[in-house]
Amino acid sequence: MSFESLGLRTELLRAVSEKGYSSPSPIQQQAIPYILEGRDIMGGAQTGTGKTAGFTLPLLQRLMSSASTKKSRAIRALVLTPTRELAAQVAESVDTYGKHLPLKSTVIFGGVSINPQIKKIRDGVDILVATPGRLLDHVSQKTIDLSQVEILVLDEADRMLDMGFIRDIRKVLALLPEKKQTLLFSATFSNEIKTLSNSLLNSPALVEVAQRNTASERVSQVVHPVDKKRKRELLSFLIGSENWQQVLVFTRTKHVANRLTEQLNTDGISAAAIHGNKSQGARTKALSEFKSGKTRVLVATDIAARGIDINQLPHVVNFELPNVAEDYVHRIGRTGRAGNEGEAMSLVCVDELKLLKDIERLIKREIPKVVFDDYKPDPSIKPEPIQNGRGQQQNSRKQSANKNSRRTAAKPRSNNQNRSYRGAEAAR
Repeated sequence: MSFESLGLRTELLRAVSEKGYSSPSPIQQQAIPYILEGRDIMGGAQTGTGKTAGFTLPLLQRLMSSASTKKSRAIRALVLTPTRELAAQVAESVDTYGKHLPLKSTVIFGGVSINPQIKKIRDGVDILVATPGRLLDHVSQKTIDLSQVEILVLDEADRMLDMGFIRDIRKVLALLPEKKQTLLFSATFSNEIKTLSNSLLNSPALVEVAQRNTASERVSQVVHPVDKKRKRELLSFLIGSENWQQVLVFTRTKHVANRLTEQLNTDGISAAAIHGNKSQGARTKALSEFKSGKTRVLVATDIAARGIDINQLPHVVNFELPNVAEDYVHRIGRTGRAGNEGEAMSLVCVDELKLLKDIERLIKREIPKVVFDDYKPDPSIKPEPIQNGRGQQQNSRKQSANKNSRRTAAKPRSNNQNRSYRGAEAAR
């Protein structure tokens, strides 16, 4: 099947061709015709499936087909994403595929000044990509009007619910017209997602290209048992001996991410950390230098890594296993994208054996174990409780998000308040 057979406009086909794509992915083949028909979508897709183009291309076409006759531009399409990085990625796709169309778009998220965003919105945009918290900042300051939205996209809805944004999402929904096209995409279909979709979608078409929580078949997976205190040493050994030039490493906490980054740089391996406490400028720089090859290792927490889109990323390392098994699937989905092969390694200490069993139960397979002779675990070491990680921090993050939602609803924030709010928005 070709993109031409999907009925896309010449301008969109030209942009797709310039991007180097000739055939649509399965999610694009299924979703694009439904969206062009004006149907609501319940989309199940893992990362790396071409999902973003799957809704961006038909969204652009539908906006052109119902081009507004009004002189002033109104926001006609709203895309909500859970994190800054994913928002930036979606906005880049909108720019790339809409480059030959007269439509305007912008992206808004926290961690940066709100004033340039206000100016762009006042200048007029057709498509707005946003994180929930910053969008409600604009709403509270009356700098945004959502009454003309024709298409709503909830991207990675499962992650937005995980991060405690359900109250924010419902507040946004209350500001939108009742009659609109809604596209909901999620890597998993939890009961919460089903409840949300039932209240939001109108006779949706179900588009699903991967089984729930299925690890990519193109990603080879291996576990390296090792003592906790020797993980960093083994990681440096693997990077150096295998001459890896681009490695995404996951930790459970920001503290471990910072410490590991410092240790790798001391070992002579260029590394940078990306997590919620980093400024948006630092996160953007770290990701840019990682993509360009200037930095060999990017150390990330789960939330910060959401939205990282690198088509040919060869290696993902779980320096620490996630407390929530589903996050393992999201992590290794960063590699093996767009038809490329990928490799995912997990450095597992005795504390994490239960987490490993949970992951293997979820993906319905046992992950091969390879022990390096020089890094054999000490059998006398007893497991210790894992104190930190997403499992323990999730409730506090949800509470924080809910508090921020209530504060947003109560009164507008001043510029100073926006600066202090960046800490909470960092996770968005």
